[in-house]
Amino acid sequence: MEILLAEDMGFCFGVKRAIKIARDKRKETENNIYTLGSIIHNPQVVEKLKEEGIVPVGNLDEITNGYVVISSHGVSPLVQDDIKKRGLKSIDATCPLVKRVQEKALELVMEGYEVFVIGEKEHLEVQGIVGYTGGKIKVINPEENIEFKEKDRVGLVAQTTQTMKSLEDAILKILPKVKELKVFNTICEVTNKRQKEIKKLAKMADIIIVIGGRKSANTKRLAALAKDEGCETYHVEEVKDINEDWFLGKNKVGITAGASTPDWIIKEVIDRLNLIAKKKEGILHER
Repeated sequence: MEILLAEDMGFCFGVKRAIKIARDKRKETENNIYTLGSIIHNPQVVEKLKEEGIVPVGNLDEITNGYVVISSHGVSPLVQDDIKKRGLKSIDATCPLVKRVQEKALELVMEGYEVFVIGEKEHLEVQGIVGYTGGKIKVINPEENIEFKEKDRVGLVAQTTQTMKSLEDAILKILPKVKELKVFNTICEVTNKRQKEIKKLAKMADIIIVIGGRKSANTKRLAALAKDEGCETYHVEEVKDINEDWFLGKNKVGITAGASTPDWIIKEVIDRLNLIAKKKEGILHER
């Protein structure tokens, strides 16, 4: 059984940066350090950070003192203001690419466009983008049919982990119904690269394993793209999710991982597949 690894997988720049910011502050102070929600969408990493004294909370009411780390997904200015009013200190670990979406969305609003963001309404990143504009933009879910009435001036941005196809489809549906359309391509370049890569990998492999948190939007999207290519695909969060029966009759296994998946989980999965491969054919693959 041959194991095919994606060239680029695991922690992205924004995730590495957020974790480093939180850990650096932990080393600097003895004060309490909290994250508002999960700093990244990987429960194993969140638990590890909790053991280090970086504790996730569901809302600000759970905090009486100390520092609040803003996750890589960002928050609205209202949340930032609330942190200050409570006498807490905030540490902004928002991914710079997410911050760019927020700024471009606000720029479009200030220029008088009716602004839309392509994304998942319930996702923290999208909520932060909407909040950054004071709630003046609307969310378009790419999974739903886009019904668009004729408008004059429309501005468009996208959640950083959306597919390029989602953005392109939205443009094609909106453009005929507006006099002016201004679009900022705010999809993360690394995300786009990984999405292209998984499509190629899915064509080469008999089965795809996508490693990452169940709530990770970019990980779920990688799995969906592989399935769309007609390849048998499994989304696993950690090595214990692997079922050896999946690989019966399979000759080529493709592996990729989401942007919030740590190297140690990726290695555990690869090691497990190496054992399965060795058991079947004696072929080893090292990372």
